[in-house]
Amino acid sequence: MITLSILDQVPIPKGSNSYATLEKTRELALLAEKLGYQRYWFAEHHSTKGLASTAPEIMMAHIAASTSRIKVGSGGVLLPQYSPFKVAENFRQLEALHPNRIDLGVGRSPGGTAKTRLALTDGINKSLNEFPRQLTELSHYLTDSIPSSHEFTGIKAAPQTETPPALWLLGMGENSAQQAADLGIGYVFGHFIKPLRGEKTLKTYYEKFHPTYYHPKPQAIIAIFVVCGKTDEHAEELAQSQDLWLLKVEKGLDSRVPSVEEAKNHSYTKTDLERIRHNRRRMVIGSPKTVKQQLDELSIRYQTEEFMVLTNVHSFDERRNSYERLASIYL
Repeated sequence: MITLSILDQVPIPKGSNSYATLEKTRELALLAEKLGYQRYWFAEHHSTKGLASTAPEIMMAHIAASTSRIKVGSGGVLLPQYSPFKVAENFRQLEALHPNRIDLGVGRSPGGTAKTRLALTDGINKSLNEFPRQLTELSHYLTDSIPSSHEFTGIKAAPQTETPPALWLLGMGENSAQQAADLGIGYVFGHFIKPLRGEKTLKTYYEKFHPTYYHPKPQAIIAIFVVCGKTDEHAEELAQSQDLWLLKVEKGLDSRVPSVEEAKNHSYTKTDLERIRHNRRRMVIGSPKTVKQQLDELSIRYQTEEFMVLTNVHSFDERRNSYERLASIYL
């Protein structure tokens, strides 16, 4: 049985602003809970005009306080920029406020340009190569299992909770899958970023997994762009705004989501059209029947039953409708 979750980058449509978008985000999270979605996660992006989720921990606190059942999480905290101890305390704080509803998803991404990353680290050049150590330490802090030989032994992340937040690693290849397997934590594969590496990546995770407190058996989620329209033609029309948005994001241009009308009137180069066709591999677009067929096929290929969906179209109503149609298929 397929389980659905949402990964929200909190995209700002052109013509709107962060205030209105954040209010709509709360509305969408309430709807997701009502529809039966399993999780509602927030991304972390910095120094961008078009994405309003810069602090997933704050977004999580806001949405967890507004809902009662749905799990809330980060997708994900950019661990290389931060202290594992501080991250552990932030999420234990959330776990104490909302027991058994907190997911801590972390990633290795720098989160922006080199200058943005330096601003995040207060000018300190922190190596991405430290990520495996940081991830291991984070797991130790969450479970009060810092080794006696560690320089920070005896330090415990507060507040103390009966259960730790669920730890997940976001990744796009075999290295990250191996890390998640070694630590016995959940794994989220970014199909919406690197769709061609999924099968080998998940095979590594499943075969190398070591059972732990977090998970007695491997648990994987596939993060993917989905636009579910009334018909295939309707979905294709809606997806035009997402196509142009992604194209502009990749070029470092305006990252607000353009309207369908703007996308239709945009002048595309041959290279642009080739890039859009390439990016379509990162998406599932179509009517409920088409979307179900494609997600079912991916579920078999990836041997997983949970999809974490991103729908970044311009119209909030159409975005909401897409999530409703998707829920009508599986939930």
